[in-house]
Amino acid sequence: MDLFESVSKANTGAPLAERLRPSSLDDFRGQENVRRVLAPFLAKPEQLPNIILWGPPGSGKTTLARIIADHSKMHFINLNAVETGAKEIRELGEQSHYRKIQGLGRTLMFIDEIHRLNKGQQDVLLPFTEAGDFILIGATTENPSYELNSALLSRSRVIVLNRLRDEDLSGIYERGARELNLDPAEFLTPEGQNALLEFADGDARKMLTAIDTLAAHYQLRPQAMGPEDLAEILQKPALRYDKKSDEHYDTISAFIKSVRGSDPDAAIYYMARMLKGGEDPVFIARRLVILASEDIGNADPRGISVAVAGLQAVELVGMPEAAISLAQVTTYLASAPKSNASYMALNSAMSTVDKTGTLPIPMALRSSKTKLNKQQGYGEGYKYAHEGPTGWQDMEFLPEELRGQTFYELTERGFEKTMKQYLDWMKGKSKPDKP
Repeated sequence: MDLFESVSKANTGAPLAERLRPSSLDDFRGQENVRRVLAPFLAKPEQLPNIILWGPPGSGKTTLARIIADHSKMHFINLNAVETGAKEIRELGEQSHYRKIQGLGRTLMFIDEIHRLNKGQQDVLLPFTEAGDFILIGATTENPSYELNSALLSRSRVIVLNRLRDEDLSGIYERGARELNLDPAEFLTPEGQNALLEFADGDARKMLTAIDTLAAHYQLRPQAMGPEDLAEILQKPALRYDKKSDEHYDTISAFIKSVRGSDPDAAIYYMARMLKGGEDPVFIARRLVILASEDIGNADPRGISVAVAGLQAVELVGMPEAAISLAQVTTYLASAPKSNASYMALNSAMSTVDKTGTLPIPMALRSSKTKLNKQQGYGEGYKYAHEGPTGWQDMEFLPEELRGQTFYELTERGFEKTMKQYLDWMKGKSKPDKP
């Protein structure tokens, strides 16, 4: 199934991506869920809500905005957030207001890369969207939850576009080749077509631009091109990865969850993706230090030492060799026994402190360094642990109101099982193991 069908070829001098841009929702393919969501609004444009189109590059956001504008018959304003300021937005909003009250119809304002508007610029949009002076359509590659004001987001319908599938891209390739009067089978070899799909990485515009470039070379030497030709002509770009974008948060999340889930293969894959995308290796190493305490803890006390040593190695060595140290730390922690008991104990203790405040510390545990403190009974009744037969003496350490409270629940995994057995033996709850 291809993405572009029945499109106008009037402007044959335009780039291929523009010439094959769909002109109606029926022509738009590859995002069936989006078509189902938008179809009712196109049938009744007066019910069209503010819309935020969220999806990766080349998934059809701008195309959808143009289709909506054509079907709604509204006055259309096309803006790019990079080139737009608050003053211009306010002026266009006021013009839209006058058009509405003069009976000249509603206005549809499309803002590409809307996530690049700052908070103040986004705030300018609010009164006009609330009054219905214009219908807003914003396009973004970033997660709207992170990049857009909650007030603006609550007044908009978020529509998610997905990365295009290979079958969608294959249809685009065939359509693009034929538009250039080329036989798809003779233009690229099967291996070359697969290489083009990998190059496009789910991006229709990127694929069509590449086809334009490859076609120019093909005209000079009409011979089916394979992966080697594509690598030479197109020069494989860096992965789509922005250290401040949704891709950053999603990839580091997948990485941490893979280590926590004891999958070293997935963990090393996501680590490689981050490094290939230009992520700071120190950032990765620091996250591993946190994970070593949060998710491994005392199930393997060596985990924190390995993670800290890895961080030091990364800072000392630098890339590209630092990747080797990161790989060692990642695979070690992913393969280590897991326990979040220490982390949960901290959360429980913090919650108790919030609820109970500064409870009186037992007198036996208070400092008795001064004469006055001793006279008040500080330190009285304290039992020195080393004088007990097992290095332990029975006494209460928590404030009286919390006696019997347990924060640290040891697991039966890894070294924590040994710790639990030792504590039970030390406190006389079990007999020591025979040597």
